[in-house]
Amino acid sequence: MSPLTARLLLLVCLALPLYAVEKVRNREYRKDPDADKCTGNDCTRHSGEGRSAHSNKMLGSCIQGPAGASGREGNPGTNGIPGTPGIPGRDGVKGEKGECVNEVFEEPWRPNYKQCAWNSLNYGIDLGKIADCTFTKLRTDSALRVLFSGSLRLKCKNACCQRWYFTFNGAECSAPLPIESIIYLSQGSPELNSTINIHRTSSVEGLCEGVKAGLVDVAMWVGTCADYPRGDASTGWNSVSRIIIEELPK
Repeated sequence: MSPLTARLLLLVCLALPLYAVEKVRNREYRKDPDADKCTGNDCTRHSGEGRSAHSNKMLGSCIQGPAGASGREGNPGTNGIPGTPGIPGRDGVKGEKGECVNEVFEEPWRPNYKQCAWNSLNYGIDLGKIADCTFTKLRTDSALRVLFSGSLRLKCKNACCQRWYFTFNGAECSAPLPIESIIYLSQGSPELNSTINIHRTSSVEGLCEGVKAGLVDVAMWVGTCADYPRGDASTGWNSVSRIIIEELPK
């Protein structure tokens, strides 16, 4: 059964009882007035009950048909008009200051050292350069460790003092301090009526910072001590003397 046929049948079912009721009412109005005469409540009750039963009989005579089939879904609607841009948001709370991390990628440290050695220097000067050793420094931010090892001697009849020290390109170390060693002698030997003459293997050693990268002339010198007379100095007598230079990371 098509939807249209079902709708027409439904309208007929609804209209037919109304038509039947209206026809019955018209018939009752055309009856002999004496036939419906009655007195009291009985008249009202019988008349009402008769019409109600008759109406109910007529209304129940139409059977409701089955429900129609569901309609098809409609086509999708078109997109609406784009909305207007919203109001820009407010700035957020200022964050805390971050930490600055600098990553430094350096090459692995490579050992850099040199040794200069002499056999029996026998250098008897009291003032001046004794020996030097040229070294190539690879980095400016490194330190130089220097060592002199050899025989040192000082003699005099009265009090005297001598000083052995390093220089770097002609200047003593200033960072942090000069690298030096001294020998002080108060007097000779009165018992033997002669001066003491002792040669001992000694060392002068230290670290120097602030030396620029490149070729560095490392030298050992001998000189006087402040406010003391000069004696008779000797360096490297009858033995091996050496200067060792090493570059170290700071």
